[in-house]
Amino acid sequence: MADKKTIVLFGAGSGLGASLARRFGRENYRVALVARRAGPLDEHVTELAGAGIEAAAFPADLTDLAGIPPLVRSIEERLGAIDVAVYAALPPDVGFVPAAELDAAALKSMADIFTFAPVEVSHAVLQGQMARGDGAIVIVGGLSAVITMPGLSGVGPLMAAARNYVLTLNAEVAERGIYAGTVSIGAMLDRSTGLRALTGGGKMLDPNFPMIDPDVVAQEIWSLVTRRDRAEAIVPPLPPS
Repeated sequence: MADKKTIVLFGAGSGLGASLARRFGRENYRVALVARRAGPLDEHVTELAGAGIEAAAFPADLTDLAGIPPLVRSIEERLGAIDVAVYAALPPDVGFVPAAELDAAALKSMADIFTFAPVEVSHAVLQGQMARGDGAIVIVGGLSAVITMPGLSGVGPLMAAARNYVLTLNAEVAERGIYAGTVSIGAMLDRSTGLRALTGGGKMLDPNFPMIDPDVVAQEIWSLVTRRDRAEAIVPPLPPS
């Protein structure tokens, strides 16, 4: 059996994080799970162990930007080189703001988790990947980073900045054996924390709101990382214009 590789899931939850852990775990990856709450992470580790997947929990607040480099070093010290890093942190209480109502204070309140943290994670992970000449980084965002969605600003401009960063990064480091890509999701993830937050207390989700299985997104990320033939994916795909 080939030597194990390591994937780190920054913002590992019950939706996409769980799907990515299983998808990469089936390919002999060990999995590092990063999120704020230790309890759910430990539960995920136990579930993955039951499926024969080696995993470890690293509780951390990704808005603590100064804590990201030592967090990455602690993962490397415990699990070895980070072959793949996926940033998919999404607070359950995030709210969109119409562009006409957006001000600097509102933007600053969301900037750490949607712009600064993914850049800092990428920068920290890149150090080892550049030295080895191999590795992959994927930043996951929403569709408002790509297309105009009236009424859904705030998060969109911040994710658009992270998207621009990772596409530029890929253009710079591809020749050095590093892949950097982005996935923009235009639907609610089934089984996710965000879905539970929206439907808590018996609230009903708009039946016209698109839903996607996180396994589909995980497979798309697997394809990006292994094929490296494109730096961006939108799921579900946009209809032809």
